Amino acid sequence: MAKISKSQLIKLQKKLKTDAKIGEEFGITRQAVHQLRKKYDILSVIAKNDERNQKIVGAYTKGTSGIELAKKFKLSVSQTYRIINESKKSKKKASKKRK
Repeated sequence: MAKISKSQLIKLQKKLKTDAKIGEEFGITRQAVHQLRKKYDILSVIAKNDERNQKIVGAYTKGTSGIELAKKFKLSVSQTYRIINESKKSKKKASKKRK
């Protein structure tokens, strides 16, 4: 695994935005960068985009397909469904806390 410090990774994330681009910079895979973020407990830029995520979930709830949403928001289909599924999980947790 590449020797990237936590502070380096935070700076790279602000500059390059995606795990794939950071990986290209260091000659490692996107998945390796993802593992480093998890190791250092750093959220992805995507996870921080609450407003966009709410729009995705709202449109999906109204019937827009995940593929259409991925194209519209310039995300991969898997990222789009991850956002949708994480929203469902957080709603379930919130309803359990109320009971």
